[in-house]
Amino acid sequence: MPNIDPLYIFEPGIVIALSVALILYWKLSGRNFSRYALFFSLIAYASAIVIKVIFQLLTANAIVSTFGNVSIATGLYYGLQTSILEVGGAFVVARYAVSRRRFSEKDAGAYGISLAFWENGVYLGIFSLISLVSIYAVLAIGAPATTKLVYNALQTGQASLFDPPATALPLVGFGILERISSILAHCAWGYLVVLAAVYKKNLYLAVALPMGLIDFFVPFANILGLAEFESIIFLFSLGSLMIAISMGRRLPKAPPGDTTTPVPGAASSP
Repeated sequence: MPNIDPLYIFEPGIVIALSVALILYWKLSGRNFSRYALFFSLIAYASAIVIKVIFQLLTANAIVSTFGNVSIATGLYYGLQTSILEVGGAFVVARYAVSRRRFSEKDAGAYGISLAFWENGVYLGIFSLISLVSIYAVLAIGAPATTKLVYNALQTGQASLFDPPATALPLVGFGILERISSILAHCAWGYLVVLAAVYKKNLYLAVALPMGLIDFFVPFANILGLAEFESIIFLFSLGSLMIAISMGRRLPKAPPGDTTTPVPGAASSP
């Protein structure tokens, strides 16, 4: 019986490697990366995802039936969830960490990288890799009855997994590009929300919140075409990161009223 194209297994593997490499690069380059960045980012990300899943289970069908699968309203439905829950939630957690003297400006870059790690390295990386490897193993060495059941289910819901390499390679490439875009976006808003929490300036949060609207484009993926959709997402994410870096370079020398943690004269870019 045909098996899935192994190229699809490489996609989450590469994304995991990129996510881990970014953390190692940050640490080895001498920038601050404390365990608190990973811990508080996990709380922020996991809480946002759980709430999003529950909220969408309760409301997604009503939104789609009212506004359709492809509409501005549906795009805003997804985009605002990310802005409020992921970006806003990341700020709430960062503000708590600052209030407990666990975060300073030096943790801004690490917090963004950590948010990107939980999304891409773990949730959409490790879990996807385990799923694909399991499917491959079942189709390769599973019992005939189980193999047939899994194969039929995949043919119905995920037939592209059986595409030949020439067809699968572009899909894998665009999939990796999408994860890179996600990494850039998470780094950008994670960086800014820590600055907002440390410096107590709403401007940083006001700039970060619209970055969550990256998910506004999700309903339009099919009508835009894969290359166009991924290009828009990448440019949006890259622009978000450039804005975050630009704002970080214009930081004051020290957070007003902050005497608990030393703050360098210039921000470390995300």
